Amino acid sequence: MSYEVVTLLYLIASVCFIQALKGLSHPTTARRGNVFGMSGMLIAVLTTLALIYNRAAEMQLPLGTDLGLLFGALVIGGAIGAFVANKVEMTKMPELVAAMHSLIGLAAVCIAYAVVCEPSAFGISAQGDPTLPYGNRVELFIGTFVGAITFSGSVIAFGKLSGKYKFRLFQGAPVIYPGQHLINLLLALAMLGFGIIFFLSQAWLPFIIMTLIAFALGVLIIIPIGGADMPVVVSMLNSYSGWAAAGIGFSLNNSMLIVAGSLVGSSGAILSYIMCKAMNRSFFNVLLGGFGGAAAVSVGGAAGEQRPVKSGSPDDAAFMLGNAQSVVIVPGYGLAVARAQHALMELATKLTEKGIDVKYAIHPVAGRMPGHMNVLLAEAEVPYEQVFEMDDINAEFGQTDVVLVLGANDVVNPAAKDPKSPIAGMPILEAYKAATVIVNKRSMASGYAGLDNELFYMDKTMMVFGDAKKVVEDMVKAVD
Repeated sequence: MSYEVVTLLYLIASVCFIQALKGLSHPTTARRGNVFGMSGMLIAVLTTLALIYNRAAEMQLPLGTDLGLLFGALVIGGAIGAFVANKVEMTKMPELVAAMHSLIGLAAVCIAYAVVCEPSAFGISAQGDPTLPYGNRVELFIGTFVGAITFSGSVIAFGKLSGKYKFRLFQGAPVIYPGQHLINLLLALAMLGFGIIFFLSQAWLPFIIMTLIAFALGVLIIIPIGGADMPVVVSMLNSYSGWAAAGIGFSLNNSMLIVAGSLVGSSGAILSYIMCKAMNRSFFNVLLGGFGGAAAVSVGGAAGEQRPVKSGSPDDAAFMLGNAQSVVIVPGYGLAVARAQHALMELATKLTEKGIDVKYAIHPVAGRMPGHMNVLLAEAEVPYEQVFEMDDINAEFGQTDVVLVLGANDVVNPAAKDPKSPIAGMPILEAYKAATVIVNKRSMASGYAGLDNELFYMDKTMMVFGDAKKVVEDMVKAVD
């Protein structure tokens, strides 16, 4: 295969990736976007294999055993990926995404070390010449430290999202200590210093030390971030993984890796910026790590206050819903935990058949990763035209008869309107403006931000305690 054909195929794969991003921007085209993405990756992989064969033929190197190992790795890795993706529960999807990001970062580090060890094998230098051009040293330094930060940071994010490990760094509460930002700054400067030494000397020791510091920075950047900010962290790490891949692509002179990594990196950065706006966070604080820590410190014991609430049964809630003219449903992580999306779809269908206008309101950071609730509702085949984003639905809450909040907390907390609140300025779904609010939660426990939700104590609000799936199923039975 000629290099002109390789370039053409890489261009086709790049177009497929761009179409994939375009398709994934809306639920109605998401499946088509996935098809484009898979097609582009298949073209890229096959083209890269052909390129490897061409280079081996030019250098008169045997490839039998190597190709066997390569295909074996592809088959084993693909099988593991397919099995895990097929078995993962919807509530575990954020952890799966974080785990995938960590593998991308680790792959970038491993490739960088292979290049430094044997640059001639990658066509960077002449056969038997271990010297790396200075430009490649810069690219390898950047790709390695970004990949290392992505790997260790994603491992911590995985533990925080999972919430089932007792190890302190894997718990949702932020880990904060005196001089945290200063220590991070000093480590970053040390990492840069060793990178410069590697650039000048191509010595292994500074390269290894630089990598170890980058692994440590990945941990230190993520541990001060609380559970409330995890959706932004997932998006940020997605961006990091893309830039790591692009950096290694420059070192390998692989245009496909550069394009794919740049697409992932830039789209992840844009999504992170959108998520930051939705949470009233500073984008640069997210990039540098340690955001969200101040809020967690300032709210200490706010959720411990005991206050009376008005509670009711699923039958009471069904009566209110059945006599309403308009209903807005606000899904949250509690809905995902209970896997109640199918029961909710059945409830909404019954209400619609009674002539009630039913809509779903989605907050940009509801759940534990961007788009978590959209994926949840899509799994239950909720009609796309009934699902509205925060900016599109907020103006309608004032004319809504009943809002049904299922497992959401901070994203509907009116405290965001209070300038003195730790979440002041955070855009919320304005459910408190509706005539009646029904809230389903397991308990009165506070959300990730550690704040009481004033919505729960309003006269217009009725709390229905219990597992979301059981509660919604009882509502379905009680709706006439």
